[in-house]
Amino acid sequence: MNDQIQRMKVLGAGIFSLILALGVARFAYTPLLPLMQQQAGLSLAEGGWLAAINYAGYLSGALIAASISDLVLKDRLFRVGMVVAVLTTLMMGLTTNVTLWAVSRYFAGLSSAAAMLLGTGLILNWLIRHNHRSELGIHFAGIGLGIAGCAAAVALMGPSLDWRTQWFVFTAIACVLLVPALGWLPAPDTSPVTRSGAPMHDNPPSPLFLRLFMASYFCAGVGYVVSATFIVAIVDRLPGLEGRGTMSFLAIGLAAAPACIVWDFVARRTGELNALILAAVLQIVGILLPVAVGGLGGAILGALLFGGTFIGMVSLVLTMAGRYYPTRPAKMMGKMTLSYGAAQIIGPAATGWLAASFGSYAGGLYLAAGMMVLGTLLLFMLKAVERRDIAARASAEPCMQA
Repeated sequence: MNDQIQRMKVLGAGIFSLILALGVARFAYTPLLPLMQQQAGLSLAEGGWLAAINYAGYLSGALIAASISDLVLKDRLFRVGMVVAVLTTLMMGLTTNVTLWAVSRYFAGLSSAAAMLLGTGLILNWLIRHNHRSELGIHFAGIGLGIAGCAAAVALMGPSLDWRTQWFVFTAIACVLLVPALGWLPAPDTSPVTRSGAPMHDNPPSPLFLRLFMASYFCAGVGYVVSATFIVAIVDRLPGLEGRGTMSFLAIGLAAAPACIVWDFVARRTGELNALILAAVLQIVGILLPVAVGGLGGAILGALLFGGTFIGMVSLVLTMAGRYYPTRPAKMMGKMTLSYGAAQIIGPAATGWLAASFGSYAGGLYLAAGMMVLGTLLLFMLKAVERRDIAARASAEPCMQA
């Protein structure tokens, strides 16, 4: 019983760290973006560049996560990152200087990488060591809860509070979230065996598999980042939907909260690659619905499909990385996130340029959907490579035994 309580506390630490670093420090910017454009003089292009700088910070964090193997160091950096998440949220409300906002967005990106990669790696390592199922669906529910919570908070605060005061409210929320995020995660165990005494071995994929996997994840990153960053502004600019963008962001969060748990069950029945392909196809539909169908119904349904798939894909990919490298899960997680993170720099900047050039975010959505189609084709190729690798290992085993 005590072990199950400890498991829930560890998963709770992960959930609260994701709500703090991904929900508040990173994604509160999305529902507040239209308000900052109206009240603080933030331009369309500047909004895109701030988002791109945020993802540059996330990419820097992925580089750090991919370069270190020391669990104790990862634990320290994770804890520093959670404090940075609080400070960068406060910083957004203290200035109207775009350069200082950019500094805040960069370090917020670093803190989100600390939660997403270092924290996730520490939690997955703990689960494997304590002989629990190595699935992260419950953990990643924190991202959906963070998105939905931020959207709901902005919707409630919007009529009475200006953009600056809302950032200060988010700072107070971040301080509360910091306590369980740090207090419930135990110090890492560095022994080479699980609690039952079984050795922990890495089972790395082939170089071709990894290259295709990273390329597909890059495409998924473009598909994700355009909607995740600009959905509120996109919907607000659709005919007849002025002021309804926050509802779409709330729908994304509500769909994302249980999605990872659902995709864990799907992957158990179909296999992880088939689950990724299904999620990608549904995400393409979700990206295109707001502009292809139009109206509030199309926007909300698209948001539900998008929210229910993008985080499921992230969860499946990072869980696969952790299974390939159980002794150092953050290393492959970091490499995969470099692909995803590079897309998250290019996507917002390209979308901001398209919006400034054509006066609409629709071009960014079509770009995102096209990249998702390419990524889905790469996943089909990945299935063939996986079959080849399994056959090669099976033929090599008798030779090794002989």
